[in-house]
Amino acid sequence: MESAGGQPPDPRSIFSKMKAGMAERKAEVQEGERTEAGLERGGARAKVAAFLDLAWVRNGIIGVILFNAVILGMETSGEIMAAAGPLIIGLDRLCLSIFVLEIALKLYAYRLGFFRSGWNVFDFIIVGISLVPGAGAYTVLRALRILRLLRVVSVTPSLRRVVEGFLKALPGMGSVFLLMSMIFYIGAVMATKLFQESFPEWFGTIGRSAYSLFQIMTLESWSMGIVRPVMEVYPYAWVFFVPFIMMTTFAVVNLLVGLIVNSMQDAHAEESNKLTSDYRDEVLARLRKIEVQLGVEGAEKDKAPPEREDTSK
Repeated sequence: MESAGGQPPDPRSIFSKMKAGMAERKAEVQEGERTEAGLERGGARAKVAAFLDLAWVRNGIIGVILFNAVILGMETSGEIMAAAGPLIIGLDRLCLSIFVLEIALKLYAYRLGFFRSGWNVFDFIIVGISLVPGAGAYTVLRALRILRLLRVVSVTPSLRRVVEGFLKALPGMGSVFLLMSMIFYIGAVMATKLFQESFPEWFGTIGRSAYSLFQIMTLESWSMGIVRPVMEVYPYAWVFFVPFIMMTTFAVVNLLVGLIVNSMQDAHAEESNKLTSDYRDEVLARLRKIEVQLGVEGAEKDKAPPEREDTSK
């Protein structure tokens, strides 16, 4: 493919055109979302929505969330609160006011369309919990204010992809959890029957046996804390514990990790395919426009009368 001057096109210009096309496509998608939410172009609600979509506004909200997390951590220090308690409380209320203002602007811009997004509902609940008075029966809710830090997930696309990939892995993880529950139940019954008399504090009941086996699965003091003392009384107890560790710690747990990683890769591939598909549709639409334009020009040229030859010479 050559340009009009006979020179091959510059790859950088092709890349810039592709990037510009993807940016235009993204803007069209955002415009379509605003139209679905009932926002009219040039209206007050559309302007508010466009303002909230600005990069510096989103980054500013992230900064406020992180700053508020630091403030909430400082509230746990008695020395810091004794020295600058009113200032810290005032800064916390300022951050909360910014969050409330953001939610109010989104509700004004999108109205009921605000609740169509699960992330918006998540933000609404987190900010709502922060507004509950932290006294009396609601004292425990005061500790939940640190959940505001989770809003970083809702405003950061990369973190949203991680959470979405994890949620997509839940159906497959359910089967793995069921398999692990069966292994734990079988192991707990066997351990109770085998070691109940000599070690009732670890294996006296099915519940205690399941908890001890969970500790063994995590490899937390499993050898010196539980298995070796049991082997002093039952020398062949390793025949039970070693296969249990191999099945749970090295097989089932790694299977869970593999499911999560695979789901995240699928989510990333799905997003990449969507971007590629959107850009392909954009290119095809432009090619159709060019074909139509060339067809119109060709038709006009065919309709034009032929030029008469000069016979005076």
